[in-house]
Amino acid sequence: MKRQRTWKEYRAIDLALLGLALAIFEFIIVRAARWWFPGQPFTVSLAAAVTSIVYMRWGAWGAIHAVEAGLVFCFFSGAAPEQYIIYCAGNLVSAAAVLLLRALGKERVRTGHLSLVFPLLVQVLMQGGRAAAALLLGAGLGSVTGFFTTDSLSLLFTFVIIWIARKLDGVYEDQKHYLLRLNAQEE
Repeated sequence: MKRQRTWKEYRAIDLALLGLALAIFEFIIVRAARWWFPGQPFTVSLAAAVTSIVYMRWGAWGAIHAVEAGLVFCFFSGAAPEQYIIYCAGNLVSAAAVLLLRALGKERVRTGHLSLVFPLLVQVLMQGGRAAAALLLGAGLGSVTGFFTTDSLSLLFTFVIIWIARKLDGVYEDQKHYLLRLNAQEE
C-alpha cells in the first residue's frame, strides 16, 4: 500500500521546490543582466511574483522566499554587506501583504479584481522596504528612489507571471483549498 504524504511533508516539498525555482531564476537573471546588459540601470527580478504565489499558497511562509530572493540577488550580484541587509529586510516587509489575504480571504483576492493588485502590493512593499532599510543605513533620499525606478520592469514580469499562474489549476491558490477541491472532485 502506498503511503500518503502528510500535510507538513507536502508543504515542505512545495516550499523547497518553489525556493529552488526562485534561486535558479534569480541566478539566471542576474547572470544574463551582467552578460548582456552590464551598463543598464534597470533590473528584473521574479522575487515579487514567486513570493506572491507562495503567499497565496501558504500564507506567511512566503516570507522565507522573500528573504531568499534578496540573498540570491545580492550573492550573485557581488553585493556589499549593507546591500544584503537592504534587500533581505526590505523584501521581508512584503509579508505585510499577508494581512490583506487574511482580511479579505485568499479566495476573494485570488478570483476577484484584487488578483493583480495583490502582487502589485507585494512589489511595492518590497521596494518600499528596501528604500526604508537604505535610509536607515544612511543612504540619501535621492538614491532610494532608484529602488522604485530601476525595478519597474519587474512589475511587468510579475503581472504576466501572476496572470499565467491564475490560469493554471492550483498554482495561484491556497493549497488547503486546492487539495480539498481536488478531493471533492474525485469523490
